[in-house]
Amino acid sequence: MNIIVITGASSGIGKEFAVQMDPYFRNIDEFWLIARRRDKMEVLAKKLTHKTRIFALDLTEEQDLLEQELQRQRAVVRMLINCAGYGIMGHFSEQEENLECGMIRLNCEALTQLTHRLISYMRPGSRILQLASSAAFLPQPDFAVYAATKAYVLSFSRALGKELNDAGIYVTSVCPGPVDTPFFELAEATGSTLSVKKYTMVTADKVVRLALKDSYYKRSVSVCSLPIKAFRALSKVLPHEVLLAAMRQMKKKGL
Repeated sequence: MNIIVITGASSGIGKEFAVQMDPYFRNIDEFWLIARRRDKMEVLAKKLTHKTRIFALDLTEEQDLLEQELQRQRAVVRMLINCAGYGIMGHFSEQEENLECGMIRLNCEALTQLTHRLISYMRPGSRILQLASSAAFLPQPDFAVYAATKAYVLSFSRALGKELNDAGIYVTSVCPGPVDTPFFELAEATGSTLSVKKYTMVTADKVVRLALKDSYYKRSVSVCSLPIKAFRALSKVLPHEVLLAAMRQMKKKGL
């Protein structure tokens, strides 16, 4: 049985991946949706034409349940799309310790663990898409832990892609800037991002469309929109201290 596994599938980018792939991936037998909100995934499943299996679980604690089902169904994972994650803005020392450490457990540890477990269920031609962020390109004051977790995802994904290339398994790290999703409802509960970043915001469908295209062409990184591509280029050629100082001044001026 050929399956696609999507984490963070109850909303935002994870949900959009399921919606966009559903009409086209006819060689796939089932979509396996993973998130904590069963009710939202059930609503999504009713809109999909593919048979859908729902796993309402916490990836930081309950991955054994998923692997047991993979073994029982003798499933072949044709795509793993890791979208589960969250961010918290604000000064690190003022945030709740459990939320900051929870980011590391979900954004890094759970993603790594699930990827490791599912590789053995993949075959030549399988794809892995890991949701990183443009925050991975540069340290982000007031977004310190989130940016660090996404830098990990980007680095891990690029290295993993090289390791799996000979096996015919291809890895794409998806690095969007601000996306119009419920992400900011939690992220800005205790802080705020630069106002200018909001002008670079794109829709989830645009991010997903490009990510699927880049995955098809076996590209290691997918960056959506010209402003974010320019930001990535600047982060490569200018010293990070210069960029961080500029961001600090913009923050002071309310930009």
